[in-house]
Amino acid sequence: MSAVETIRAQFPDAARDIKLNLQSVLEGDSTLSPAQRWGVAIASAIAARNPRLRDALLEDARALLPNAEAVIEDASACAAVMAMNNVYYRFRHMIGKDSYSRKSPRLRMNRLAQPKTTKVDFELMSLAVSAINACEACVRAHEKAVLDAGLGEDHVHDAVRVAATIEAAAIALEIPTAPPQS
Repeated sequence: MSAVETIRAQFPDAARDIKLNLQSVLEGDSTLSPAQRWGVAIASAIAARNPRLRDALLEDARALLPNAEAVIEDASACAAVMAMNNVYYRFRHMIGKDSYSRKSPRLRMNRLAQPKTTKVDFELMSLAVSAINACEACVRAHEKAVLDAGLGEDHVHDAVRVAATIEAAAIALEIPTAPPQS
């Protein structure tokens, strides 16, 4: 049994849909390559802050992907950089003052331009994490970058489906289970 299957078995009945969706987004038909799918899933799990889910995804990715360490490195870097950027750019967007928009962020984010996999894969991961973190400005910027790099709206859609399901899976693992009936 894979690590993700073990996690899925822990979902309570209240999360039955999530259990099925998790299998579907990781194994079903998708426009995303396996590296893209697992990179988005891992970055999303890190952003969702659920160590059990993150570790299960890491274990399975290492077993399934020939370039797993590069994908994991980019997913990890993406989650960290987006944690910073999503707060900063969400603030600028929410405050809505031109004076803040004219200020330089002075935040190091060179990793965006130096991925271990590909720029477009890193952008897909960034889009997914930005959706989880609810940064409209970042979602728009990364969606544009993905489309400008030659991928289509189906790729964007599939990446966000993975992110949404990973976020829901992290929540499902936090749902208390009923005590056994005596």
